Amino acid sequence: MPAAPSLLDVQRAMLRSVALGDDDVAAPLVVADGLPASDRIDIYRNTAIGTSVKALRLSHPAVHRLVGADFFEAAAQRFLEQNWPRAALLDEFGAEFAAFLQAFEPAASLAYLGDVARLEWAVHRALHAIDAPALDLPRLAQAAQAQSGRVRLAAHPSLSLVHLDFPADAIWRAVLEEDDTALAAIDPTPTPLWVMVQSAASGGVEIRRLTEAEWRFIAALCVGVSLEAALASTEGGGLEQPADRLLADLLAAGCFVDFSVEFEGVQ
Repeated sequence: MPAAPSLLDVQRAMLRSVALGDDDVAAPLVVADGLPASDRIDIYRNTAIGTSVKALRLSHPAVHRLVGADFFEAAAQRFLEQNWPRAALLDEFGAEFAAFLQAFEPAASLAYLGDVARLEWAVHRALHAIDAPALDLPRLAQAAQAQSGRVRLAAHPSLSLVHLDFPADAIWRAVLEEDDTALAAIDPTPTPLWVMVQSAASGGVEIRRLTEAEWRFIAALCVGVSLEAALASTEGGGLEQPADRLLADLLAAGCFVDFSVEFEGVQ
């Protein structure tokens, strides 16, 4: 007599049925009780798909409005075929949707759609980021004065840097505000943009356009380049204001919440 399947075995079988449409393993584990096993599995499958599509719609409201409900649902279901949620927390589901839309042939006429989705995901992340305590600026100043070459900043959990090829921020805002006049006035010609997205202290999200030099300076700080090295990298020019003033603005805006000091290879 074969051993009863473990709970993990049952979960894996159901995942295979729901995500891949392969009921061969799960069907024998389902008690029919007047309803075929395949029909019972379909209930779970339809619920899972519907819930996942809804999560994508909530995190990408502008994309949903741009393409319409039917197109969005069809695209989301195609996306699910290769990108099933990996965690129960659906707030974390959808990071790959922008790249999918950029390569999605039926959306080829909307070249900016992937950028709008990319921006929306950054906004979504900012809205759901955990709270972080304010950076102790006097302590940072003291450390930086003594050894700026070893001080590395930690970005706020809500902060994202997004490189766009289209004015997705203007499109996003006009669509959500239902401002047809503003939308009609947007030039959809590809134009490189560098954007920072962060939760605002007053609530909501702040989207800020940057110069390429500003974007690269902030990106360097976010990946752990030391204060000294990041500031030195701007000496060739490109910034519209002194780097130390830009850094002060970023710190005042709460873009960084902590720092570390590296000592002889130990951080």
